[in-house]
Amino acid sequence: MKGFHPSSSLPAPVGSFFICYTRGMLAQKIRENMKDAMRAKDQVRLDTLRGALAAFTNELVAKGKKPTEELDDKDAVAVLKRLAKQRKEAAEVYQTGGRAELAEKELNELKIIEQYLPQTASRDEIEKVARAKMTELGVTDASGVGKLTGAVMKEFAGRADGNDVKGVVQSLFS
Repeated sequence: MKGFHPSSSLPAPVGSFFICYTRGMLAQKIRENMKDAMRAKDQVRLDTLRGALAAFTNELVAKGKKPTEELDDKDAVAVLKRLAKQRKEAAEVYQTGGRAELAEKELNELKIIEQYLPQTASRDEIEKVARAKMTELGVTDASGVGKLTGAVMKEFAGRADGNDVKGVVQSLFS
């Protein structure tokens, strides 16, 4: 089988790296897509994916790991969410500052980053879970908004935007 050492169940060394099929699949996919962007001469996609890979390396170093290791998909998604949030905020700042061309660049990068993020929950899904948690926790008035928001966020485990959850929970009490 290609990629595996014949005398053991360990992955075969490739250069100084080991092929690993259980960790870092998202980083591998981004690396492959970056190569495709190079071939297609798609500069925006290339720069965005290079930035994401650099952020993955920075995250590894911040966690005390070697930069040559692969980042877990869970951590990679967290880094991508952070990058997406940065792009949204930068686009807003550029828009209010009258720099539409820079805002458009940030939004284009945001679209590329969002392609690698898991599908987020819709407001309807959030509302269903919020109503269920509301009865489960016995929250009846606005004093339990924080408790309810926390329970809903925990239920979605990162699949829901915090601002959407906050908006839905507050709308249940207004």
